[in-house]
This record gives sequence, C-alpha cells and structure tokens, in this order.
Amino acid sequence: MEPKDDPEAQLHKETAISDTADVDVGNVEEIRAKQLQSRNGILRSLRKGEKWLDEKLGGIETRGIDRIPEAEKQPPSILNIFLMWWSLNVHVGVVPLGVLGPEFGLSLNQSVAATVAGTLLGALCTAYTGTLGPKLGMRAIATSRYSFGFWGAKLCSILNVLVGGGFAVVNYVVVGQILSAVSDYTMSITVGIVIIAIISYLVSIFGFKLIHTFEKYSWISTFILLLVLIGQAAPHVDPKAPGADFGIGFSAAFLTILAINFSNASGWCSIASDYYCNYPANTKAWKIFALSFWGVVIPTTFSIVIGACLGNAAVTVAYPPYADAYGKHGLGGLIREVYHPIGWSKFCLVLLTFSVLGNNIAINYSSGLSLQLLGHWFHAVPRFIWSLLVAIVIAVLAIAGQQNLSTVVSNFVSLLGYWTVSFTLILLIEDKWFRRQEGYNLLAWDQPSKLPLGIAAVLSLLAGYLAGGVTGMAQTWYIGPIAAKFGGSGGDVGIYLSAVITAIVYPIARTIEKRKSGR
Repeated sequence: MEPKDDPEAQLHKETAISDTADVDVGNVEEIRAKQLQSRNGILRSLRKGEKWLDEKLGGIETRGIDRIPEAEKQPPSILNIFLMWWSLNVHVGVVPLGVLGPEFGLSLNQSVAATVAGTLLGALCTAYTGTLGPKLGMRAIATSRYSFGFWGAKLCSILNVLVGGGFAVVNYVVVGQILSAVSDYTMSITVGIVIIAIISYLVSIFGFKLIHTFEKYSWISTFILLLVLIGQAAPHVDPKAPGADFGIGFSAAFLTILAINFSNASGWCSIASDYYCNYPANTKAWKIFALSFWGVVIPTTFSIVIGACLGNAAVTVAYPPYADAYGKHGLGGLIREVYHPIGWSKFCLVLLTFSVLGNNIAINYSSGLSLQLLGHWFHAVPRFIWSLLVAIVIAVLAIAGQQNLSTVVSNFVSLLGYWTVSFTLILLIEDKWFRRQEGYNLLAWDQPSKLPLGIAAVLSLLAGYLAGGVTGMAQTWYIGPIAAKFGGSGGDVGIYLSAVITAIVYPIARTIEKRKSGR
C-alpha cells in the first residue's frame, strides 16, 4: 500500500489535464512544504505566526506560489490590470530615467523619442508574459517551468529578484533624497531609505487583494503632483536647446537611452502573471495584452518625459538654481527647488515620498514568491519572511549606492533588457509553437519528471546574454566590442543581439531536447 503522505503517490493517481481543464487537487510542492513545516519547529512557528497575522489583521495572503485552481480564483475588476501599472510607473523613482537623456547629451526631443520607442518595445514583453497568468493560474516564474524546467526556472527566480531589487534601490535612494530635502538636508539620506523600506514591507505582506486595491488608487495624487511639477518647471525648459553630441556620438547615446527604456518597460515581464493569476482562464488574451501594454506605456512615458524636462532645465539649459540644486543634492534637491514657494514644496515632497510605495510593494511581494520557487525548504518559509529579507538587502544596497544614483540607474536598468528579452522570447516560442496543440499539463507544474529538462531554455538564455548582451553592452565599467563601434562611451545594442540569438537558438535546441527526452 502506498503511504498516505507520499506526495508523488498522491499525484500519480490524478489524470493529466490540458490548459483549459479545472481539477482541484493537491500538489507536490504544497504537500512537501507542509510536511517540512510540521516536522521543523522553526518553520512550524513561522507558519503559525503567518496564520496569527492573518487572523488579527485580515487579508494576509498565505497561499504562496501554489497554482490557483479555477474554482478558487477571486478576480478583481479587469480594469485593475490597466490601473495597477499606473501606480507602478507614476512615481518619483521613474523620473531619474528621464534625466539620463540630457546627461547623455541628448536634446529634449531626442530624449523623448528614445523614451517612447524603448517603452513601446519593452511593453510588448510585459504584455505578452502577462497573458499566461490567467491561462495557467500560476505566478510568472512558475509559468517558466514549462520551458526552463524545474531546475532551470530557479535561475529565473534569482534573476527576477535581482531585477526587482535593482528597481527598488533606485526608489529608495530617490525617496531618501526627497526626505533629506524636506528636512533642509539636516536628515541623512540613509534615514529616509530606512523609513520607506519599513513602510513598503508592511503593506506588501498583505498580498494580492490589498495590493490590487492599493494600486488602483495610489497613483492619482502623484499624477496630479507631477503635473504641477512640470508646470512650475516649464518656464525654464527649452525644447530647442541642442544636444551635446552629433553623428556617431548621438547614435551611441540614443541607442543607450532607448535600451534603458526598453529594459525598464520589459523588466516587469517576469512578475506580470503574479497579479493576473486570479483571473479566469477564459479571459480573453487580447484584453490582458492590451490593458497591460497601454497600462505600461502611457504612465511610464508620462513619468520619464517629465524627468527629461527636468534634465533639460538642470543639465542641458543649466538654469543656475536647478543646476546647483541637482549638482549638490541630486533629484530630491532639484524637485525641492522646482516646487515653490518652500512651504508648498515641502508639502509636495512629503506626498511624493509615498508615491514609490506601489512600486516597492509589488517588488517585495513578487520577490518573496520568486524565492519560494527555489525549492521545498524555501517554499516552506512563509512569503512574508522572504519579503522582509529582500527589503533589508535592498535598503543596505540603497544606502551603499546613494551617492551614485545616475550610475546605478544607467548601468543596472540597461542590464535588465538582455535577460528579459530572452525570457520573453523563450516563453513566447514555447507557448505558440511547441505547445500550440498539446497545451499544458497543469498538474505537472511542480513535478520535475514531467516538465521539460530546461537545457534548451537555459542554453538559449545564456547564449543571448553572453553572445549578444555582453558583446553589445555599453556600461561605464565595460563596453562590448560591437557597442564600441559607435565610438566614445559606446552604443548599447545588447538587447537586439540577445533577441536575435535567442530566437535562433531556442527553436533548434528545444526541438532536439524534446526528441531526446520526450518532454
């Protein structure tokens, strides 16, 4: 007789299903995680603590990474898909991306053009991967197991945490600068970083329901404040002011800013499904895609263009009060100078401090889920613990990098695109080519023996990154041989090379893998 607590035996009794069936059964990861929690005193105490928080506060999400059966889905309004991205992208943490254009020597028109082009291309990645959430009822990284396999998806988990952490570091530093500006620079940036880290974490532990509700409305006040900001800065913005570079130098700068904006918009591709998995499987894919695409494009472009205008005034035109404030106190000091009079300025700065919460909350939430996917022991640790550790690490990194915000933004964000474009293409090819007829066995999502080996996906990802990203990247610490052809600081073409190489390697490698392994 098979032992009752053997998860493999329980699942072997179930019948494989397609991507449209709805069968509510136990799963290997959930069973093993609960077994570990029951046998280990520390894990058992953490689980009890999570349940206690849920009872006392209400709404603490305890499901973790487990697949959501169709009957258990609790979808918010479909409009939330569009509005959520406004809270994630209308905040002061996105504004520094716009300032980079003028810092790289681009005129305002050139900066805006690079922003729009890069954001449109990057949003395609996020919009597509989001469509897999309702269909599979899984978090974003969990869906990648159907191409990367059980073990290869762990690499995606780690990369996803790094991506989210990098975005959050920027947010923390900007908020630290703002709070320092409110105190007339008597409070250190470090204190502001710690404050926003604590607040972001506390809200993120509530999970899916509260996050969707919070994101639906939190962007409104920030949207108004940013409109006022650009209104007060407008007299000192000169769209006719020429950029610093022409010819090959201009091409290099334009390509780099385009790559940064692509990476920013595509950086959400590995978490989008985290917020869509509660929608019914029969939700029209085109609705998910369209609402996600425009939900990313419109607010992201809005925030970054405002940053470009501020950069134009402070860097290109070099209006003395703005240039001085930016040079001495960074973006926080610049915004403090733009808003006037000073009483109104400080009031706006305090409100803008909370504008990054929507972004940070989503990062903490998704990072916790990604870490749970690293293995059964990781799964057994409640999400709120992982989110806490992520928040602490991000705060430490933000404190360490607080004096070099522009370098952190330009170097880190552009690096994202090399992996996000490969990640998206691998999932797209797997979904539209290799699974166009057989679909997905949803009961196999946590069974290594029934998932692809993942060799083809990992090989394609590494090929795209190493052969494409490395040779085409343009960073302050390294300029690839192809990027160097553009002269000066180089032109970042890594994302295009990564895309081409991945699109060529994966179909070939996956075909071979499937023939050899049968899965």
